Amino acid sequence: MGVCASSSAPVVLRRSSPHNLSRLRITRIMIRAVIVMNTQGKPRLLKFYDFQPPEKQQELVRSVFSVLSGRAENVSNFVDADAIFGPGTQLVYKHLATLYFIFVFDSSENELAVLDLIQVFVETLDRCFKNVCELDVVFNFNKLHTILDEIILGGQVIETNSEEVLKAVEEISRLEKSSSTISLVPKSVSGRFGR
Repeated sequence: MGVCASSSAPVVLRRSSPHNLSRLRITRIMIRAVIVMNTQGKPRLLKFYDFQPPEKQQELVRSVFSVLSGRAENVSNFVDADAIFGPGTQLVYKHLATLYFIFVFDSSENELAVLDLIQVFVETLDRCFKNVCELDVVFNFNKLHTILDEIILGGQVIETNSEEVLKAVEEISRLEKSSSTISLVPKSVSGRFGR
């Protein structure tokens, strides 16, 4: 066991290959899952950073919904998730309009920092979609995943500034648009075939 320089939480060291003893890989998942669901319990975005089969994902979503739907409005946004996701996990959520934004994470992480991370995600969505609603989430799931991937990658938080996230998402959108206009078939050939 080692210790991460930025945290006193243990870091698990695993060999990446049995044939190469000199290479060690550091594995530490801070964020285990991000779930966005509506108030009826329908998942609108699911991102698990530790592998879960689809059946297990649906079971976890149902369990999370049953816990959240039974909570009063005036209680804490922090939930001990040991019974749902296993020992050492917590859940932080934010209920906005018809959506729950839920982050599941290791209990060694700071709950308020994760709540702020949800705020960064929601603010970025608001700025990207001009006041995000459930329909934006449903019809723009690719963009949601892109935004989330700019904030969290492999369970690790990589960006907390919504301005930087927006810049990266705009750059990706610009590149996607420019690459979609490039044709691999020359015009002289495509004209012959009615394209």
